[in-house]
Amino acid sequence: MIRRAFEFAREAHQGVRRKSGEPYILHPLAVAKIAVKEIGLGTKSAVAALLHDVVEDTDYTVEDIANLFGPKIASLVDGLTKISEVMGSNTTKQAERVILIKIADRLHNMRTLDSMPEHKQVKIASETLYIYAPLAHRMGLHAIKTELEDLSLKYENPVEYQELEKRIHDYRDEHT
Repeated sequence: MIRRAFEFAREAHQGVRRKSGEPYILHPLAVAKIAVKEIGLGTKSAVAALLHDVVEDTDYTVEDIANLFGPKIASLVDGLTKISEVMGSNTTKQAERVILIKIADRLHNMRTLDSMPEHKQVKIASETLYIYAPLAHRMGLHAIKTELEDLSLKYENPVEYQELEKRIHDYRDEHT
C-alpha cells in the first residue's frame, strides 16, 4: 500500500517543483519518513503522509483517495487538509494521528525553509514556534519540539542563532 501511495503521489505531483527546485514528491516522501522513523507511526499514517498534499494541490478529491486507498486513509488525508477542524474536535486516535503527520509535515517544511523568501521564513517560523512546537511537546515529541524551536530561532533571530551556534561549536572544540 505504501508503494502504491508513493507511485500515486509521484504521478499526481509529476512535473511540480518546490521553491528550492527539487521535485515536489520529495516533500511527501520526507514527511512519511519523519512520521514513521522519528514519530513511530505505522503504515496508514505513512500512506496518508505520502498523499497529504494530493487533494490540496491537484485535481484529485477525497473520494478518489477513498476509492483507491479506502475510507480510513481518505479520512486521514481529509483531516490533514482541514487541520483546524481536527484540532477543534474531541481528541481521538485518528485526530492524534492527523496532528502527528501535520507536525512531521511542518518539520520537513522547516528543514527546507531556506528556499523561501525572508518574509515567509519569518512568518512560518513564528507560526511554528507558537503552534507546532508546543503541539509537539504536548504529544511527547521532545526532540522534534526542540528542533522546531531551534529552526524557528534561526529564521526569527538569525544573529542570535549564529552567536549560539558559534558558542556551541567553540565549546565542542574545547572539550573534545
